Amino acid sequence: MSGFVEKPEPVEVPGLTHLHTGKVRDLYRNEAGELVMVASDRMSAYDWVLPTEIPDKGRVLTQLSLWWFDLLSDLVPHHVLSTELPARAPADWAGRTLVCKSLDMVPVECVARGYLTGSGLVEYEESRTVCGLALPEGLSDGSELPAPIFTPATKAAVGDHDENVSYEEVARQVGAETAALLRQTTLAVYGRARDIARERGIILADTKFEFGFDGGTLVLADEVLTPDSSRFWPADQWQPGRAQPSYDKQFVRNWLTSPASGWDRRSEQPPPALPQEIVDATRAKYLEAYELLTGKPWSAAF
Repeated sequence: MSGFVEKPEPVEVPGLTHLHTGKVRDLYRNEAGELVMVASDRMSAYDWVLPTEIPDKGRVLTQLSLWWFDLLSDLVPHHVLSTELPARAPADWAGRTLVCKSLDMVPVECVARGYLTGSGLVEYEESRTVCGLALPEGLSDGSELPAPIFTPATKAAVGDHDENVSYEEVARQVGAETAALLRQTTLAVYGRARDIARERGIILADTKFEFGFDGGTLVLADEVLTPDSSRFWPADQWQPGRAQPSYDKQFVRNWLTSPASGWDRRSEQPPPALPQEIVDATRAKYLEAYELLTGKPWSAAF
């Protein structure tokens, strides 16, 4: 069992039609037919949306995505039309709301990996492959790969796991031409972002992108290169052969699986509320990632 511990009711805003409540984002359509995407402060872990929010998390995701979209726009266009708050929207939506193009979304999570960890490590240890791609012997948790690889996954509903799939399966689903374009664009964007992050003392271990089509043009959508969609590691602490410290929800994962939480993730019981010290530590990591990458203090974000 998994999903929302407490599913929130959508906010009603005149002129907006609620379309979907995701793990983190709420999606609306305005009267012009554009999408309005609102990043909440919800936190998900182990396929659960937790009952405790992380203050400012949604704003960090939104502002960091905007920063990256601007740096990547010569490689691939993005879906953002405006950051202007819709009329009569709640004041709390400020800094966390994007007005976006409505795209024909590609039903694939486009994952790029430059380092071995996570589900890729599990597969590698079993078969020396990741998503069917052969890798050399001798790699361990945190090892840099000989070259970045495209390892797509299927999109999952709230409460379900994304499932890694082969490139051939993507080509079967979306066509060979689109699959090739997804792979090429994903690796180009990853390569640019990896180099930018490295200059700022951060290793971009892996990340996932979502794309859609605007007519015949591939467009980068959703969030991009945030601590929710990426693994960011401090470069000065990188040490292959162990789990790496990271700028993400690891504090939350660690606490949930510790005796302190009293929660068994294999049970059907929902996870408990987070203690304040875990909330504070997680918020601090999200803000640190934003400030290191952008070079700007969080107080000047918007």
